Amino acid sequence: MIIPAVVSLGSLGLIFGGILAYAAQKFAVDIDPKIEEVQEVLAGANCGACGYAGCAQFAEAVVAGEAPLNGCTPGGANVAAQIAEILGTEAPTEQTRYVAQLLCVGDCNTAKRKYIYDGVADCKLALALQGGPNACDYGCLGLGSCVDACPIEAITMGPNGLPQIDTDLCYGCGLCKRACPRRVIEIVNAESVHHVRCKSQDKGKQVRTVCDRGCIGCKLCVKNCPQEAISMVDNLAVIDSELCNNCGTCVEVCPQKTIV
Repeated sequence: MIIPAVVSLGSLGLIFGGILAYAAQKFAVDIDPKIEEVQEVLAGANCGACGYAGCAQFAEAVVAGEAPLNGCTPGGANVAAQIAEILGTEAPTEQTRYVAQLLCVGDCNTAKRKYIYDGVADCKLALALQGGPNACDYGCLGLGSCVDACPIEAITMGPNGLPQIDTDLCYGCGLCKRACPRRVIEIVNAESVHHVRCKSQDKGKQVRTVCDRGCIGCKLCVKNCPQEAISMVDNLAVIDSELCNNCGTCVEVCPQKTIV
């Protein structure tokens, strides 16, 4: 009884194996070998900074001519040059480097709190509870969602309750920005030195009641900037990085020490 059963199962295995082999040949999809070559030289972070779901999707897009050669942000100019060599084209001459910057100085010593939050360490969940524990409606919630989102551990929580970004490690993928419900993290040109670390659009009197270092819209930075690179937008000083020459005058005149 055992032998017929084994023969029967073996025959079925051969039949189904033959069907699968035929189907694999019949419906096989030819893959451009350049896609695999490009994927091998990518950083492999799968961070999504290139605008695609992962490195595999970016490799397909760049070989098809649908994505720029320098689209792999963490790979930088070196990876862009390797991709250009694989595709037989010229490498991009310039590669602008971007990094994340925290635009808030409202730490545990300077920002007021409405209540003590003792829930799950997640900024979005905290924001859902009466708008978060911060008295300022624009400030960092300080629960580290950006830290969890960073794929290369370039962000840590500082002792003052604010995230600290290591700009030497950061390559501007933007995952921390997307993870922040208050939008206090921006992706900026790495060559930009001076930043207004505040996002509040309230008037000065209201800002003073919730934070000791928030922008009060005094316009001293606007009046004293020799390059006229600073303007007031919705009660907040905004620096035009294209005009700014990093002279530091705005840092010296800011009474709140909001510009750093």
